Amino acid sequence: MADADKLFETDPEFMERFEAFANNEVVNEPGQELDNETRFMSILAALVGCQGLDEYKVMLSQALEKYLTPVMAKEIVYQAVDYLGMGRVYPFLVATNEIMIERGIKLPLEGQATTSMDDRLEKGSDAQVAIFGEGMKDFWKGGHINRWLAANCFGDYYTRTGLDLKQRELITFCFLAAQGGCEPQLASHVVGNIRLGNNKEFLIKVVSQCLPYIGYPRSLNALGCINKATEK
Repeated sequence: MADADKLFETDPEFMERFEAFANNEVVNEPGQELDNETRFMSILAALVGCQGLDEYKVMLSQALEKYLTPVMAKEIVYQAVDYLGMGRVYPFLVATNEIMIERGIKLPLEGQATTSMDDRLEKGSDAQVAIFGEGMKDFWKGGHINRWLAANCFGDYYTRTGLDLKQRELITFCFLAAQGGCEPQLASHVVGNIRLGNNKEFLIKVVSQCLPYIGYPRSLNALGCINKATEK
């Protein structure tokens, strides 16, 4: 019996209420529904962000049943490294590999890189411009951290296939909202999401669907960032 299933025996009253809330009330709240692909992408990214490893394993198994491809799941984990660091993402990468191997998925998966070490800076900067506007064109020239951000974060990851730019900005929003303490960056990525077509109403739906997994304080902070960014 899986650990999650054991909770129905050891904590039946709690699990009854949590399941009813997370898997019924939240999922079916009028006006806050998301398609299953987007919902699972958002929740998995949020669980990495809040370090919810055991729940991540449960949700990843469900996602791989019929909602996300193995490539999509892996891309979520890979991109998380730039927003949480390898120190926090490493256990999720190991767990993802273990679950995929258990499901008979052959690793490594097909490569998704579209840049080389020679053009990653240029293409990463182009991705920044596509997301945030022309003001980012020479941002990489502002010091070595800015150069790393363009080449590594955007050039190594945002340019990969498997997820498109809208989906990558979505999961970045979830990483930042779920880990907390990154409100300035979260507000910037609210703007990036909106520029790509993930509008205010959509982002509120994402927060709503992630709330059972990240809690009310961080969800309310995320809503505050959405409101402030859209007011401007």
